[in-house]
Amino acid sequence: MARTIKPIWLTISLIFAAIISVHTAFAGPSILIEMKSGRVLEANQAFDRWSPASLTKLMTAYVTFREIAAGNLTPSSPVRISNNAANNPPSRMGYKVGSIMTVENALEMLIIKSANDVAVALGEAVSGTEKEFVARMNAEAKRLGMTDTNFTNPNGLHDENQYTTARDLGILATAIRRDFPAYDPIFAAEAISIAGKITSTYNLLLGRYDGADGMKTGFVCASGFNLVSSATRNGLTMIAVVLGAASQKTRAEEAVRLLEKGFANANMSAPTLLDLPRPANASTQMANMRSAICTEEARATRWDGRQIEGYITFNTPEIKALTRAPKALSSGLGGADGVSKSAVMLNGQFVEAYPIPSEKPVRPTLLESGDRERFGLRPGFTVPVPTQRPS
Repeated sequence: MARTIKPIWLTISLIFAAIISVHTAFAGPSILIEMKSGRVLEANQAFDRWSPASLTKLMTAYVTFREIAAGNLTPSSPVRISNNAANNPPSRMGYKVGSIMTVENALEMLIIKSANDVAVALGEAVSGTEKEFVARMNAEAKRLGMTDTNFTNPNGLHDENQYTTARDLGILATAIRRDFPAYDPIFAAEAISIAGKITSTYNLLLGRYDGADGMKTGFVCASGFNLVSSATRNGLTMIAVVLGAASQKTRAEEAVRLLEKGFANANMSAPTLLDLPRPANASTQMANMRSAICTEEARATRWDGRQIEGYITFNTPEIKALTRAPKALSSGLGGADGVSKSAVMLNGQFVEAYPIPSEKPVRPTLLESGDRERFGLRPGFTVPVPTQRPS
């Protein structure tokens, strides 16, 4: 009897191990949500604190959408690159101080290009200062029920006090897709075209995965590779959040695993985002992935997953190769109406409304001008320097 049980036990163990290996290949925080109902179909470490990186820009966009809906801005309102905005590191547009674009174009650069300078400029256009805008971001997070999120900037540059969770990002992504469907084309764009230059999104599902239609990527060394992705099939929209992946490839493949699970079995009796119970062991210490992500060995490992031309190859058949040029939204500077709210106030008026004095011309000295003879100066004559009057 023991001889027959042992092989069966071994077989079951191997099958169980194989199943576990499939689901634990990615060990970071993640969550899968059916968008319309807000029901959570799968969650793993969904309450653990994490650095959002550029997923922060989802809240920057959301606050802007709310301002437009309230009538405080229009898509053609101006966004001005201030000195504060221009000083932000890449990824950025690199526009000169004083450059002006529309809110609509700024949103495109924010979401597709993930421009850090534009994120700050957009915040200043909404609230006047970056500080005031960050306060608005946190107020919106609280209103939405994002109970373990704190923002310190509009672009996601790493800060120890800027954190979120997979669950909170799921709430934000669901609110964006549910409340502001007019902006879906920006989140679904595969690339952005500015002055003839096309820049592709880092969201590798767009154009490659059936039904993919958003939303945003994020990366800093501390966070690892983050992704909020969405896909729609037959009127059903799934949202997957993946945090702390080791590479672009890993985060895309894990997102696809989640999305496929959702489309295969949308359990409408699952708890909603707001009802999801918080585990007692949820980490309140923000993870730091730097030692695992930003080393030469880690970079080499990520490159090993590419073809010789540098293209990423995927292990999941659901992600297809993009064999055409990416579909790009056209964007750029100009076209704005009105005065930028971020301009400095002077006597109750925007400084942009005042004429800017031209630079004082540089005039040659008398000796440099060639007018010696007109003033009776002999060749070699030196104009005496007056001595200080005695006190």
